Amino acid sequence: MAAGEPLGFVRICGLAFGTMLVAGGASAFNQVIERDLDALMRRTRTRPLPGQRLQPLEGLLFGSAITLAGVLFIVASSNLLAGAVALATLVTYVAIYTPLKTRTSFGTVIGAIPGALPPIIGWAATANELPVQAWVLFGIMFLWQLPHFLAIAWMYRDDYARAGFPMLPVIEPDGHSTARQAVVYAAALVPLSLAPTLMHMAGDYYFAGALVLGIAFLWLTLRFARTRAVKEARQVFFGSLVYLPVLWVLMIADKL
Repeated sequence: MAAGEPLGFVRICGLAFGTMLVAGGASAFNQVIERDLDALMRRTRTRPLPGQRLQPLEGLLFGSAITLAGVLFIVASSNLLAGAVALATLVTYVAIYTPLKTRTSFGTVIGAIPGALPPIIGWAATANELPVQAWVLFGIMFLWQLPHFLAIAWMYRDDYARAGFPMLPVIEPDGHSTARQAVVYAAALVPLSLAPTLMHMAGDYYFAGALVLGIAFLWLTLRFARTRAVKEARQVFFGSLVYLPVLWVLMIADKL
């Protein structure tokens, strides 16, 4: 979506590979820090550290190695700005989001910041700058994540409670706040997802497709808000997995 020097296939592969390594490094550090809590949750207790297939030092060394390699791949494939954004993604995930998860339900919102930065890495890589258009993509990713993760939190609220994570469904078990926030963020996503057309980044076909996708995703969250059932939460989760890649494909296909 960014106007800049074309990276070419090889450099794009290097950028994507480097981004994958940095994301893997963030996950490794997270699992080292949360290994005792992961052991308490059915969803995570078979991970390598709680399963005692790896030691914490091995996890730290592995995470450090792939993080360093990932940043070097990104810089070599593009520029220092993209590498700096990738490193900021890891730092905010590991040093800010991970500790907050055990302290406040607001950690989910903070966690959406590093989760929304990968499009910024890509924009920085090709344009070597971060104009407002790049932050529109960030905003779309940010808002999309919150109904996505609130649905996960509702489905696995017993697991999170067992491990002591103060997720919103844990501290307010009736689900009203969880459902209301899912609806609010999905509703905010509708107009923001239309901004690429209004800012002359994408065309009318994208606008129509984004509007349909946004309304459909909002409808799923409204159904969840009405029932607060696991079935509807799972539909929000799977709906989010369809929404995002289809939106990106529409945006790229109708790029102006």
